Amino acid sequence: MKKIGLLSDTHGYLDPKIFEHFKGVDEIWHAGDVGNIEIIHQLEQFKPTRGVFGNIDDAKLRSFWKAHNAFMCEDMKVLISHIGGKPYKYRQQSYGQILKEKPDIFVCGHSHICLVQFDKNINALWLNPGACGYKGFHKVKTILRFDIDGKQVKNMEVIELGKRV
Repeated sequence: MKKIGLLSDTHGYLDPKIFEHFKGVDEIWHAGDVGNIEIIHQLEQFKPTRGVFGNIDDAKLRSFWKAHNAFMCEDMKVLISHIGGKPYKYRQQSYGQILKEKPDIFVCGHSHICLVQFDKNINALWLNPGACGYKGFHKVKTILRFDIDGKQVKNMEVIELGKRV
């Protein structure tokens, strides 16, 4: 079993509460719009971290992470893209990756809207942790924490970090 901490849209700000909420996780996944490479370094010093770059990320960060990241976690195929679209209506580039990779879990960010939904059209659990930085229109900073046990996702939690202010 793997415990996962999922965040997105830090936009250069890493809320200190994240370290408390993710202290028991095995891996951190970042769904893009990191803001600067130092955020990745801070996360990697804390826990193993995977992710993708987002539309606001500079060339330095884009040389470090890719636009799409497909990998196995336990017995589940995971695909992370920053701008994915929404369930049943995907961005063309991301949909092409979904068809190619056939993930069990599709993760994206960008919208700043926290949503967890199973999409039967792609036969995958669609995850967007919302945004945990201060830039954007979201009112509350959110992250997700969950377990992957074999072919099952368990103990999904939406964690509110406080108002965006």
